[in-house]
Amino acid sequence: MSDFDLIVVGSGPGGYVAAIRASQLGLKTAIVEKESLGGVCLNWGCIPTKALLRSAEVLHLARTADQFGLKIDKADFDLQAVVKRSRGVASQLSGGVKHLMKKNKITVIAGTARLEQASPAPRVVVTDTAGQDTGYTAAHVILATGARARAIPQAGLAPDGKLIWTYREAMVPDALPKRLLVIGSGAIGIEFASFYNELGSDVTVVEAMDRILPAEDAEVSAFAHKAFEKQGLTLHTSAQVKGLTRAEDSVTAELTLNGQTEKQTFDRVILAIGIVGNVEGLGLDALGVRVDRSHIVVDGFGRTGVPGLYAIGDLTGGPWLAHKASHEAVTCVEGLAGATDAHAFDASNVPGCTYSHPQIASVGLTEAQARETGRKLKIGRFPFVGNGKAIALGAGDGLVKTLFDAETGELLGAHMVGAEVTELIQGYVIARQGELTELDLMHTIFPHPTLSEMMHESVLASQGQALHI
Repeated sequence: MSDFDLIVVGSGPGGYVAAIRASQLGLKTAIVEKESLGGVCLNWGCIPTKALLRSAEVLHLARTADQFGLKIDKADFDLQAVVKRSRGVASQLSGGVKHLMKKNKITVIAGTARLEQASPAPRVVVTDTAGQDTGYTAAHVILATGARARAIPQAGLAPDGKLIWTYREAMVPDALPKRLLVIGSGAIGIEFASFYNELGSDVTVVEAMDRILPAEDAEVSAFAHKAFEKQGLTLHTSAQVKGLTRAEDSVTAELTLNGQTEKQTFDRVILAIGIVGNVEGLGLDALGVRVDRSHIVVDGFGRTGVPGLYAIGDLTGGPWLAHKASHEAVTCVEGLAGATDAHAFDASNVPGCTYSHPQIASVGLTEAQARETGRKLKIGRFPFVGNGKAIALGAGDGLVKTLFDAETGELLGAHMVGAEVTELIQGYVIARQGELTELDLMHTIFPHPTLSEMMHESVLASQGQALHI
């Protein structure tokens, strides 16, 4: 007889949600975690970075208070207090996950897990901090071990914890770097660039692709590029970092810019060049688990092809987002539990959010991707400057863009840049999930005055019926 119905390895937003849903369905469940409950997202990713960015946002508002008729003589910051608040937020939420485990009667096992061949599912062997091994059996095992920042040691692009940072070190700086190099302009790179720029660092971003935020719609990327440059960021696209040379308290980067090689010196460097799945040490090779470029290959229900073994979240590949992991977790558990309404995971409706200033958010196809399908498109655009609430907020710089199939009215994609778009995007996610057409959205009443009215106007604009531009 098995010790548990389900063992989950990893307690990030994929792992702990899987454990909770399993408990709700009546499965005797355990979760294995080698560090802190909540994983990278709660402790070193999604949540503490948003706390940092909120501090930067408040600082920006204080420094521009005169635009609102307010007088603040000198707006400044205490870096260590900013970091302390961020760590406190992370600690509070990690404690919340601990409470949820107890509430749902989930057994928490501290240690590092590896798998051994067994039936009906691989045996989970956990090594505790004292080096003691304990084996556990279950009918099902879910791997949710997450991912980490990619490094390229042969080019010197590897973190050292002091001069060359990953997201972990970037969240707990002991001093503000005067000159900062950010390698990579995806969501992680841009968020840190935005944060440090607001605090006063001279920030340079290097991106190998021909535009920043390469996963976003090209029009939104171009809009964001201009906004960031206006704020003082230096952005290099179609550029490369050939190598990094460390000194005692600085790093010299060999950069290829516009076909020319030059050297520039920085106080610190942040690596944001991709994600690598945490597949090492789990015993996957012996089990015959298929791994593709450091990520486990699964089907729509998280099944690995090895009986009783599943994988979810960042471990299974992009998009590397907490909400994607949580949704995969529910899909996987409901599938293995035989729930009657279980459905395969569909990545096409996963929203993407970047919490920089301005924010960026999107769902569905970009314009380029939509055109590749060969369908005739109707495209709507609405600028923030045409929205009363945005002007009142002092946030008139932004854009909402919507893409529709001209024949069926299907919402193919939505893309936004500007204030609070990470909150607004969910409206379009619901529209796609519910298979609403442009007519459904046009006939929907949006409250006034709100930023959400721009969503309505963008839809109207796609039909040539915008009211406020």
